[in-house]
Amino acid sequence: MADRLQKVMAQAGVASRRKSEELIATGHVTVNGQVMTELGYKVQPKDKIEVDGMPVQQAEKLVYYLLYKPRGFVSTAKDEKGRRTVVDLLTDVDERVYPVGRLDFDTTGALIMTNDGDLMNYLTHPKYEVDKVYTAKVEGIPTNDELMQLRHGIKLEGKMTKPARTKILNTKTNENKKTTTLVQITIHEGRNHQVKKMFKHIGHEVVGLRRESYGFLDLHGLQPGDYRELRFEEVEALKNGKANLKVQGRL
Repeated sequence: MADRLQKVMAQAGVASRRKSEELIATGHVTVNGQVMTELGYKVQPKDKIEVDGMPVQQAEKLVYYLLYKPRGFVSTAKDEKGRRTVVDLLTDVDERVYPVGRLDFDTTGALIMTNDGDLMNYLTHPKYEVDKVYTAKVEGIPTNDELMQLRHGIKLEGKMTKPARTKILNTKTNENKKTTTLVQITIHEGRNHQVKKMFKHIGHEVVGLRRESYGFLDLHGLQPGDYRELRFEEVEALKNGKANLKVQGRL
């Protein structure tokens, strides 16, 4: 993807964009061996840029994707056990991307994939309180008092969880007279196996878990294994602290 020369120089850490423009205008910059004094000239990723004979390493293009993670994939870039990773699903993405946070091996749902470290740090830091909405299929029927514990926060491994929002969606009883309940739960932390541990704490094992949304990004239009590139306005909203903008639920 072509980008303006001064912007590429600034992203590579050569100088500020304004200073880079001065270097271009005064003939200090070459592109593929040719002096380039045209401000706004667009360079390609493979172009060779030099400033006073010193090569400029173009910064990797920042990319952003929303993946509908299926079961059977680990949320890492590489797995020492040789299991399939979520990165394997992004078959036509050339950049080296990483998952923002993790979903368990058997958990499905919304997972952001990017190479933007600053955005990853923001989205995963509890103090920014980015909502993550899950649908949990649990054994039995949680009572209001039990769910109230999750709404107030419970102690897991010596540390209190932040208050969660919960809502019972439906209950079903199968032919073996086993009852399960679908519960929508919203949290903004990302502890290991957190949702499963929260429900286990109140006596209801999770037998199925899907993350429906991450901030305002939901699974609408995606099937397990599908992914899409985030739109410019979505990326800007995430970067500007608007990850929790209200969107219509599609649970």
